[in-house]
Amino acid sequence: MAFKIKNASPFFLLLLLLQFTMTLQEGSTSTGGHWVQLQRSIGISAMHMQVMYDNKVVIFDRTDFGPSNISLSGHRCRFNPRDLALKLDCTAHSVLYDLATDTFRPLTLRSDAWCSSGALTASGTLLQTGGFNDGYTKLRSFTPCPSHNTCDWLEHNNHNLSTSRWYASNQILPNGKVIVVGGRNSFTYEFVPKNQNDASSFWFLPFLKLTRDPNRGEENNLYPFLHLLPDGNLFIFANRNSILFDYTKNKILRNFPLIPGQEKRNYPSTASSVLLPLNLTGLTNGQTRLPEAEVMICGGAYPGAYSLANKLRIFLEASRTCGRLKVTDENPEWVMEVMPMPRVMPDMILLPTGDLIILNGAMNGSAGWENAVNPVLHPVMYKPGSADPFKLLAPASTGRLYHSSAVLVPDGRVLVGGSNPHRVYDFRANPYPTELSMDAYYPEYLGVEFENLKPSILTVEAENNTASYGRLFAVTFELKEYREGGVGVTLVAPSFTTHSFAMNQRVLVLDVVAVQEVAKFGYKVVARGPPSLAVAPPGYYMLFIVHAGVPSAAVWVQVK
Repeated sequence: MAFKIKNASPFFLLLLLLQFTMTLQEGSTSTGGHWVQLQRSIGISAMHMQVMYDNKVVIFDRTDFGPSNISLSGHRCRFNPRDLALKLDCTAHSVLYDLATDTFRPLTLRSDAWCSSGALTASGTLLQTGGFNDGYTKLRSFTPCPSHNTCDWLEHNNHNLSTSRWYASNQILPNGKVIVVGGRNSFTYEFVPKNQNDASSFWFLPFLKLTRDPNRGEENNLYPFLHLLPDGNLFIFANRNSILFDYTKNKILRNFPLIPGQEKRNYPSTASSVLLPLNLTGLTNGQTRLPEAEVMICGGAYPGAYSLANKLRIFLEASRTCGRLKVTDENPEWVMEVMPMPRVMPDMILLPTGDLIILNGAMNGSAGWENAVNPVLHPVMYKPGSADPFKLLAPASTGRLYHSSAVLVPDGRVLVGGSNPHRVYDFRANPYPTELSMDAYYPEYLGVEFENLKPSILTVEAENNTASYGRLFAVTFELKEYREGGVGVTLVAPSFTTHSFAMNQRVLVLDVVAVQEVAKFGYKVVARGPPSLAVAPPGYYMLFIVHAGVPSAAVWVQVK
């Protein structure tokens, strides 16, 4: 169910919300998928997560709250005279989780990465920016080491950021650079690495100042949502406003309509946002056309929610709405939909099938220390284009509130961790203790009833597993039960997830040229690589074969 809203009264909006919510709840079921606890404790709370091309996950937290529950290896300690809790700290605040073995090892994070941001470079290195205190302007990196197990964080002390980046957002660009936008009291953006010939190292973006609400702690424009569009420009959303931005000329190309409703959508009234899958099928008929691009934003909080929760312990109901904006339309308008329940601090994770999972968060309050109650245990599946798009899924057993995260991993599961709504680790807090556990949500397509329909990739017939721009490549796969016309190829960019925003998350549905049977139960699909650097920024992607709505496990390919 969807409705377009233009100049509607608040009373009319309320009636629509009530009507649609009742309809959705009556028609929803809670079947679909299941949960598995992978680890009771990984030693830290998973505030930030990034999947790497060697099938390991970099996970990290703050460093300024005291000791974690995992020691640094080799009896090592970290000395930092600027640390606000422990000058000498022998515990780790980051771990590397191995998906294949369900094991983890400690990593050494030397400066405070609290509420920081990140992106993968074209070579697959995690470029990590900003944080708090001694981490305000820090630039860090983590490079995978598939052949050994000794890689660790590297701090680039001679290449700091130009200004403080606390609660900023990142996006990899077509040229392989990373743009870093905003942060608390930072109304600017910059590029990493810096452009050597630029007269300035950062640029002022008044939009960031105009969208900030006046009360400190309740700015409602932190962690702005960034999405690279197929034309190479940047969609930026903050508070309730959004723009099309040419970052090469520091120019706003257009202001999009205000999202309907009173709700604020960015930290601490935290919603989540995705760029819905880009469909590249049939775009090359004589000349290449750009795919349609649609942004979706779900959840958030009403004005004053942060202050009421923080000062008076009054927890307003969160937003129930999602808004979709087809930004490539000539005159785009928001299309509003109603979720089965309210959510603040949701995570939105795109699946290789093109569907979307909304999970984590709370039904009341806002982001911030102990500012939310009533965790939402039921994930929701959203099917774009469906007449009844929302479906309740199997509930989690662990609530995930402030400082939790989620990522899609190559076998099709969703990895979920974190939740620490307290200033320090508090395992006795009632009812929401600090969570060090790690769970996995298994979508319905991983059920045994779909095994005959699940493809298994054998080879990628491309040099060095490279999906080159505009060129054909082939993938061979096994399949027990083939259904005609049901094969697709998707590329999924792994996200850097923190604070309900999966930065750089991207799903591309490739143009399939041919599917042929090459042996008994053996098939070959020929697909065309992405058309441009703007459609698919260079880097490592998870490649899935999707057959009859059931994805294979992914293999990693490099788009370049």
